[in-house]
Amino acid sequence: MPNVLTTATAPDPLRIGIDAADPATLLLVLVHLTGEREWLELARPHLRGPMSYQEFMPEDIRRAIRDRLYDVLSSGDLLEHAPDDTLLREMMSVAAGEPMREDYIAMMREDLTLDTLDSRALKWRNEPSEAAKQTCNVLIVGAGMSGICAAIQLQEAGIPFKIFEKNEAVGGTWFENRYPGCGVDTPNHFYSFAYEPNHEWSHFFAKRDELWQYFERVADKYGLRKNIAFNTEVTEAEFDEDNAQWRVTARNSDGSVETHTARILVSAVGILNRPRLPDIPGRDSFKGPAFHTAEWDKDFDWRGKRIALIGTGASGHQVGPAIQPDVERLMIFQRSPHWAVPNPNYHLGVSAGKKWALANIPNYLRWYRFQLFWGFADGLHPALQVDPQWPTPERSLNDANEKHRIFMERHIRKTIGDNPELLAKVIPDYPAYGKRILIDNHWYRMLTRPNVDLITDTIAEIVPEGIRMADGTVWDADALVYATGFKVSKMLHPMTIRGRNGREIHDVWGPDDARAHLGITVPQFPNFFIMIGPNTGLAHGGNQIFMTECQVKHMMLALRDMLENGHRTIEPRQDVHDRYNEKVDELHRGMVWAHPGMTNWYRNPQGRVFAISPWRLVEYWQMTSNFNPKDYVIQ
Repeated sequence: MPNVLTTATAPDPLRIGIDAADPATLLLVLVHLTGEREWLELARPHLRGPMSYQEFMPEDIRRAIRDRLYDVLSSGDLLEHAPDDTLLREMMSVAAGEPMREDYIAMMREDLTLDTLDSRALKWRNEPSEAAKQTCNVLIVGAGMSGICAAIQLQEAGIPFKIFEKNEAVGGTWFENRYPGCGVDTPNHFYSFAYEPNHEWSHFFAKRDELWQYFERVADKYGLRKNIAFNTEVTEAEFDEDNAQWRVTARNSDGSVETHTARILVSAVGILNRPRLPDIPGRDSFKGPAFHTAEWDKDFDWRGKRIALIGTGASGHQVGPAIQPDVERLMIFQRSPHWAVPNPNYHLGVSAGKKWALANIPNYLRWYRFQLFWGFADGLHPALQVDPQWPTPERSLNDANEKHRIFMERHIRKTIGDNPELLAKVIPDYPAYGKRILIDNHWYRMLTRPNVDLITDTIAEIVPEGIRMADGTVWDADALVYATGFKVSKMLHPMTIRGRNGREIHDVWGPDDARAHLGITVPQFPNFFIMIGPNTGLAHGGNQIFMTECQVKHMMLALRDMLENGHRTIEPRQDVHDRYNEKVDELHRGMVWAHPGMTNWYRNPQGRVFAISPWRLVEYWQMTSNFNPKDYVIQ
């Protein structure tokens, strides 16, 4: 707990911090510290949701909460009142603005501990010798977010590891993507390691540079660089059954190839790292600069130029408003529109007082993260479920989904104004969340500018001077920008990974149909763990770091079982793997992404949703927080 808060030493920072902090979050802190349940009843009628802009308490109640908390904190008596399960559930319900299920209590308790790294670190039951740990060496492919997460937990457990990273720096996608406007669409105070909060985010939704620098600082804090081989790309890995180890081939920056061995192989390459270019005839004929957003030319100057932007997904949604004010003309080629939700905090900076509150007021950050968790993840889950009796399935799925649609459509119409032609292009004809939900970063406002064209006709080909449409129209351009996503369906591509009997993992999966138990392990591929594997992406909201922390925890439990019991190999049973994936498919059939006529990158050509998770985050947390040896083949 921070050593602060006496009226004699620091009254001004405390008062400034409390006045800058969100009243609803302060309410939760106050009840947590004092057990004074009556504050919940006082505030409950005025909290309509977890976000700061959903709090409507009268000013006298806000002032009373602030003054009472100031008295408590400045007294110096900070003996924390530990809420029992009943009170904790009530606090979460008030924080969310709706009743909370009991299954969130255990997860919330893990996050409310003062040492959140210790709460997540592996707890040995019968700690093996150092010599035994050394025999369990781990090779991690990738030093992005998930590779860093795995490395920290392995280091805490004393298990040796090495990371091979194809780039010259850590950070993965946040190092590679440098296009204008690049940033996160999950609030930063949630999109960070639970055990490594950053109180100095400049904005609630920070941009690329801050995100990359965050992962750089984390890597330095935990001394990971000494274990990272940069500019080293893993090309293939093969399991040696006789020696129960992986032989890994890696290509160095000078083109030389080396082979390494490891008992455990961890893929931390993610799914958003291999750019996908559209299959448009004449793509190579264009005479000007042309590149994918993930391969942005840092020397490219878009000012005063005619830019053709192909794609309106997440990256295109960010590039457009960032460059529009400076270009001569921005021509946006859209295949289908996305739903985008307005968020009043998207462009806001974090005040110095709020930074102080996050860093110094006990439990403020933890309750703030829970509010973000609910508002950007599990709180949205009911809106994704298909109601078979819903009368208008062509536009929405259920009552909650319809309300989300109405809210977003109202925002679009208000921003676009009286422009029927443009409205017809930007309002989706599918239910909300059918594709990745976006945050409106002035996208709709940008579309109304005189130097912007939104083109929804069919592209026939790319020609030297620009883009030719099916009707013969040519849009002249000085540069082409492809905001066309990644080769998500080619999971683990282009690596070759061979398990037992030399079977290659892409042959096992078949084209575009990756599957894994819990999205982490695959039968016949012993001692192999996948971070951000099949059906572990998030589409409706949430935090991919949270999912990775769950996956790393499960991997560590598996390694504990191996080491404490002297096992050579571990892999999931085929029947357990199959039942898990059957359940995933069953859940997806009743969710928005399988909606008839829906196209998105979450589904393979056969229509199976392979990329994203159907679970509530708390459900995935529960499944990965336990390791049952009976579910695995252990030698």
